[in-house]
Order: sequence, then C-alpha cells, then structure tokens
Amino acid sequence: MSFITRGFGGRRSERDPRLPPGQTLVSDWPVLSAGPTPDVTEADWRFTLRTEYGDRHWTADQMRALGMEDITVDIHCVTHWTKLEMPWRGVSLDRIFADVDTDHAFAMAHSYGGYTTNIPLDDLLDGRSWIAFEADGEPLDPEHGGPARLLVPHLYFWKSAKWIRGLTTMPRDDPGFWEQNGYHLHGDPWQEERYW
Repeated sequence: MSFITRGFGGRRSERDPRLPPGQTLVSDWPVLSAGPTPDVTEADWRFTLRTEYGDRHWTADQMRALGMEDITVDIHCVTHWTKLEMPWRGVSLDRIFADVDTDHAFAMAHSYGGYTTNIPLDDLLDGRSWIAFEADGEPLDPEHGGPARLLVPHLYFWKSAKWIRGLTTMPRDDPGFWEQNGYHLHGDPWQEERYW
C-alpha cells in the first residue's frame, strides 16, 4: 500500500518569465573584465563614430547635450546571471546616428584598452541601445565601464562594451575580441547564443 502526502517533495517554483533560458537572477552587479581597468576620466573621454563617409567626434559634454534618457532594462551576462529592472541614464544611439550617412549594416565597438565587439546596426538603432553614463542613479564606476559604456540590453552583456570610445561601421559582420575567442557572433540571450 502506498500513499502520497500533499506537498511531498516541495513545490515547484514558477520561473520568472523575464529570465532567458539558463540564466540565474542576481541582486548585485558582478564585475567581469578581460584585463586591467583603463584609467579614463570623463574630462579626457572622447567618442568617435567612423563611417565610410568620415568621422564624427564628441566629448562627454557634447554627447550629453544630444539628450540624456532614463532607461530601465534587464541585463543578461553570458556567464548565466541576470539583473532585472536596472535603471540607467544615457544617450540613445538613434541621436548619435541622426545626421550620419552609412550604407553599412554592421558596426565594431571600440573600447579604451583595446577591447572590441561587433554589433549589427539593427541591434543599435530604433531605441535599442545607448551610450550610458549612469547606472543605479550614480555615475558609472570605472570597474563597470565608466565614464561611459555601450548599453545593448537585449543582447548578452559582453556586447555592452565597457569604456566605449567609438563605433566603426562595417559592410560585413566581422568578429570582435570575444567573438574571435569563441563567443557567438550575435549573442541573443533568448536563443542562448553564447558560443560558436
């Protein structure tokens, strides 16, 4: 004779629908970097957008003057952590590209310290990415990419390049630093595009 006691084995918890497959919710913001933190002050920071038709340059003040926005987004790291509803403040890439001509469909993000990552322009425009100067109501700390980082929250967080110094448009989707070292060319967390 056997019987089952109600609740035996515990209850199955509901998975938060905001968590992509394979992700674990965190409340802190882990610091992960490849190499030392570059020493770049906001006064020295410059951003360059390079296309086949020429270059555009901004200081931090000129970038902020384009119009800062408050954004609250979920971020997902390829190392399996997710932080939900994180507040940011930055300038939309739509504003940066507003008067820029390019026939290219891709871009390479360049960071102080030499780091690069590739991103399709479709993932940068139409309200999908920002140059972020603040997170959680504070200026970005250097270990989190300050004074400014790229913020592309719908892709794994390595695409949100720390210490951003510029973008170069490209006709092909050439791999950046992490992509050359085995990370996926695109990086969609909902498709678990972690590695090649």
